[in-house]
Amino acid sequence: MTATENDKQTQRKAVMAVLAHSEPSEISGRLAAIALPAHENLREPESGLVMVRGRIGGDGAAFNLGEATVSRAAVRLSSGEVGFGYTLGRDAEKARMIALCDAMVQSDQFAGLVEAKVIAPLRAAISEKRNRKAAEAAATRVDFYTLVRGEG
Repeated sequence: MTATENDKQTQRKAVMAVLAHSEPSEISGRLAAIALPAHENLREPESGLVMVRGRIGGDGAAFNLGEATVSRAAVRLSSGEVGFGYTLGRDAEKARMIALCDAMVQSDQFAGLVEAKVIAPLRAAISEKRNRKAAEAAATRVDFYTLVRGEG
């Protein structure tokens, strides 16, 4: 894999992480602000189960933790780019929107527009939400001070 291909894969992973952590209404609101390209569903949105694996301590033997519901979809733009969308839960429309964004990020024509109008604002909203939660948690922090007695 060349450095350019590796950068594109890293960018796609980052975009997918932002979309997966965003609310469907936020994604659809951002997508409504841009003219969407012609596209077709390669795989209609559907839900299924995946096995979640875990490890004790991060390096122990893997074990089956349980099952999680996942929705997935695949979309192809008229220019040929194929996007895939996966999300936890049964939100088929969110999976379709993620697939559409994934395909548009791969397109030279739409990549900058999607980054500026959809991904960057969603990334900023996620960051602000995390910072707000961290500040709320920090406000309840208690520092304990222990005195050591010199008897022993």
